[in-house]
Amino acid sequence: MASFTAQDHEYMARALRLAEKGLYTTDPNPRVGCVIVRDGEIVGEGWHARAGGPHAEVVALEAAGERARGATVYVTLEPCAHHGRTPPCADALVAAGVGRVIAAMIDPNPDVAGGGLQRLREAGIDTAHGLLEAQARALNPGFVKRMESGRPWVRCKLAMSLDGRTAMASGESQWITGDAARRDVHRLRARSSAIVTGVGTVLADDPALTARLADVSLARQPVRVVVDTHLSLPPGAKLLRQPGRTLVMTCSDDKDAAAALEASGAEVVRLPVCSDVVDMGAVLDILGEMEVNEVLLETGATLSGAVLQAGLIDELIVYVAPVLMGHEARPLFRLPGLDRMDDRITLELRDQRMVGRDMRLQYRIAPCSRPSPPHPNPSPPEGERGWGEGTAVKRKACC
Repeated sequence: MASFTAQDHEYMARALRLAEKGLYTTDPNPRVGCVIVRDGEIVGEGWHARAGGPHAEVVALEAAGERARGATVYVTLEPCAHHGRTPPCADALVAAGVGRVIAAMIDPNPDVAGGGLQRLREAGIDTAHGLLEAQARALNPGFVKRMESGRPWVRCKLAMSLDGRTAMASGESQWITGDAARRDVHRLRARSSAIVTGVGTVLADDPALTARLADVSLARQPVRVVVDTHLSLPPGAKLLRQPGRTLVMTCSDDKDAAAALEASGAEVVRLPVCSDVVDMGAVLDILGEMEVNEVLLETGATLSGAVLQAGLIDELIVYVAPVLMGHEARPLFRLPGLDRMDDRITLELRDQRMVGRDMRLQYRIAPCSRPSPPHPNPSPPEGERGWGEGTAVKRKACC
């Protein structure tokens, strides 16, 4: 195990802060930062800004020039060793004559997976990795998960009252949280590769499902994905008139309905295996093949609950408003089958902070805490928002 100094930690932390600058722009590439240090002085630094653009190491090397020779390079992800949209960064580091390269983590991409550091060692360059690795992985949860499992990272966004309600019994829900929380949601959307919702949400609210940030110029909009078993989405839906792509995942073979949606700008994707239900695991598989890194799930209590019980949600972001809505209002999740205390789903709190007047809670699902899912096609309560009619889920094995 390599030994790292306090200065090593300082420079890698700076590289991570640089990598964060690509939070909204690098998709589907990872967010990467690089700092080059010689004789205790930063001589070059950079970050990856967009797919197809120069990688962080190349930007930093250009800034350092001849001062890169013999220097130590701190990079948040192992330098690539393969030809993608750009040449290998490992070759650029060798050509620059750097003396040492410290990577926060090994690249999970099987095309690299240690090959970048190996190429540097073969050229006589000292290497190390593992410095602030947890922070580096946390910066790119979707890229890491997609490379390791083929599926994107799934983040479920929810807003509720203090008594755990998401809408009045009538369905009225705008707005539970304040302006600051809603702006924060747009930041979640902006960093996401795709927003997934059920057709019920679209029919009830007619949302645009776009990221709108006054202080950030976005080069892209997340892909909008509507789970719509029977192709009930109206061709005039607002989200079909927004910039970027809209996918409709369906089991229907109704060619006329599909043609009407495609004429309105949608891309209709019929899942290869259907039994009158949409398999959410299959949806995630397709999104992974499309290089989708992070999914933001924005839907109603029934679909969110089913996906949660299936073990397909990696992270919950819950905004809690300081209001009470009463026992007749609609719940955060619909979770049938939780009859005993042993059936509880245990969460691990990772972060909590105030966003305006609301509290934002970030949770992970505790290992081996998921109960068996309900019937694959549960019927939603009358008028429930967000249910993608006939949506099935398959349980992920636990431990």
